[in-house]
Amino acid sequence: MKIQKNNLVLIGFILTIIVLVLMKKQSGIDPGNSKILESEIIEHIQFLSDDSRKGRYPGTNESKDAISYIIDHWKAIGLKPGGIDGGFTQPFDISEGTEIGEMTSLKIGEDKLNPAIDFIPMPFSGNGSFSGSAVFAGYGFNMSEEPNWDDYSNIDVNGKWVMVMVDAPEQVHPHSPYFGHASLNKKMMVARDHNASGIIFISKDENRELPNFDHTAASSTKSIPAIQLSGEAANTLLKPFGQSIASIQEIMDSSLETIQFELDDILISSMIELEEKTIQGNNVVGIIRGNDPVLKDEFIVLGAHFDHLGMGGAHTGSRKRDTTAVHNGADDNASGTSGILELSHKLYENRKSLKRSIAFVAFDAEEKGLLGSKYFIENSKVVSPEDISTMINLDMVGRLRDSTIMVGAVGTSPSFEPLLDNLFAESDLSFTKSMEGYGPSDHSSFYVKDVPVLFFFTGAHSEYHLPEDDWELINTHGEKLILDFVYNLTMILNTNNKRPIFSEAGPKEAPKGRRIRGVTLGIIPSYGGGSKEGMKIDGVSSQESPAGKAGMIKGDVIIEINGKSILNIREYMGRMGELKKGQKIKVKVLRNNKTIEMDVQL
Repeated sequence: MKIQKNNLVLIGFILTIIVLVLMKKQSGIDPGNSKILESEIIEHIQFLSDDSRKGRYPGTNESKDAISYIIDHWKAIGLKPGGIDGGFTQPFDISEGTEIGEMTSLKIGEDKLNPAIDFIPMPFSGNGSFSGSAVFAGYGFNMSEEPNWDDYSNIDVNGKWVMVMVDAPEQVHPHSPYFGHASLNKKMMVARDHNASGIIFISKDENRELPNFDHTAASSTKSIPAIQLSGEAANTLLKPFGQSIASIQEIMDSSLETIQFELDDILISSMIELEEKTIQGNNVVGIIRGNDPVLKDEFIVLGAHFDHLGMGGAHTGSRKRDTTAVHNGADDNASGTSGILELSHKLYENRKSLKRSIAFVAFDAEEKGLLGSKYFIENSKVVSPEDISTMINLDMVGRLRDSTIMVGAVGTSPSFEPLLDNLFAESDLSFTKSMEGYGPSDHSSFYVKDVPVLFFFTGAHSEYHLPEDDWELINTHGEKLILDFVYNLTMILNTNNKRPIFSEAGPKEAPKGRRIRGVTLGIIPSYGGGSKEGMKIDGVSSQESPAGKAGMIKGDVIIEINGKSILNIREYMGRMGELKKGQKIKVKVLRNNKTIEMDVQL
């Protein structure tokens, strides 16, 4: 019996070793120590911010390397997948703007013009083909206020191309009477309002080069074709009518009066094909289930974004827009991603003490406008907003200075400030606090859903959004102090019988810059898109706002203001610029495929 028992013990030991080896083989890595260690913090950061990751731009192979690294660690630790279809990832589409398709063409009479040499589509152009005659309509203004310039008086552009000059009669500046009317997008909307079927822009500087196509803008299939002609192509078109760009410019700018004429007997035919480019982002979600029979259905979310700016360049957020180089993003935000990896291991090791469940989320596409966190909070099949007791966000936590951490969104629950005061009194850290819930990071996506949030941040620095944000500058000891603090905070929030009560702390949208005429509906636009028919709203900033009083709700798509169509956020801003304080307007929205008209008092 004794020998048999020893054999059983030996067999059990061998089986345990086999299981451990298989677990390690399955994940392909050693998860390391369950304690939060400086050596592991920097190891994660070094991997994520290595030059070979090329800045972890969403949708790239290098981003997928980072995703695999996170998944492998969570598999090795033992976390359960919280993505879709039983996996760790939550994929979502990201619009990368548009590109000019091969079918794009333009013919004037029998002459076929060359794209990018003789003409170029505007990024806000609609798609499709159109043929027709043209009408020249000055600068394309429809101004009812002084100086009362109306380029559409006494002409009919219905079903025709309308040709207009870019810019305005004088240098356009914020105090110019033409300032609110000079943008090309505004001129296109005015042409569309007058039932033109297309718009052609020509420059009063006939030697001006055609603009580069802005690939970041999104086109709309419901808009009209919009193109710009080169100076040479425009003069060739105008010559049979005894006109030139120079003569038109001189007369209009000196007289401050419009010029209008029909371009009869010339057929202008176009085919505009602007193709939307999309890439796939991926949030990564790992779960530790709680043990309390009731509280296990509640979640604490620990989040950090793992994406960065890739190789930099225009429209990426790089502060060196003319530089192509790896933007490593060691602090922003390999430091935060390293933090949730370390916290996940220690919390999993102590999972038997957890009452509530914990969701660890590595967000993608934060740098593109909080797209990953916004998608998670609206689409997660595992974690719903009402079940989240607290969201804790770690963004740039690797550059601690003077032992002082900044904690944002403290006012989103009345229980946070006394709790933090007590914890910091026992910590080697000190802190500065901001009460407002909205901020430039992923916690904002949760705050607008009435979730109490906390945001940990060690402050801006001179390497922010530059290639120089490298791992050698990370304060690993400082980050360990922060992670130990967040661990203690998480355990308290997890095991308290009462969840934090949400408290609104400031606006639920980003601070606005200069408002045109100071007019606003009080909505939160969906900057991530989500509608081909108008401008989708993510919510209403207040029930006392004009939109709130009118009955607008999250998910409504604004398609019309005062009888004028809205196709996107740019057009929404243009239409709002036409309105005045105190004005009563009619707004049409799409809600569940039904059109609803509302009276809105500004």
